[in-house]
Amino acid sequence: MKTTNNEGYFAIGVYRGKTEHNIGTLWRSAYVLGASYIFTVEKKYKKQTSDVVKAWSRIPLFHYRSFEDLLQNIPHDCRLVGVELAEDAEMLHTFSHPKRAIYLLGAEDDGLPPEILEKCHYVIKLPGNSSLNVGVTGSIVLHDRVTKIPRTLPPHHKEG
Repeated sequence: MKTTNNEGYFAIGVYRGKTEHNIGTLWRSAYVLGASYIFTVEKKYKKQTSDVVKAWSRIPLFHYRSFEDLLQNIPHDCRLVGVELAEDAEMLHTFSHPKRAIYLLGAEDDGLPPEILEKCHYVIKLPGNSSLNVGVTGSIVLHDRVTKIPRTLPPHHKEG
């Protein structure tokens, strides 16, 4: 049986993440929701005991030394989607996710700086007047994506 990937692919990462626990939670959500990989920019991640599904063995984590390093390694025809409480950001519930996307989150206290937001193809935000932690925000964004663009998970992928 021949299968094609008509759904595209997606990845999610954190720029200057503050806590390893939040990145560990994001890694688990990314695995469960079918992301191709996760990444960090300017801050490495240390394995956490909260990773009870051993997501580290199922989808890769990449580290980029700088935002420019990330930009140089974005796959062809992939869209960079910044997630930020910016005034002109599109609300998540109205956003049409690109077929091939990389979602970039900022740290809770700093967010994504304007010079990074300018280089994003899209900027989206969640409702509310304050930021959530990185793990929760990323999980909500990925859930929205898979709800709007259902994916067929490979047979070896077990949910939960």
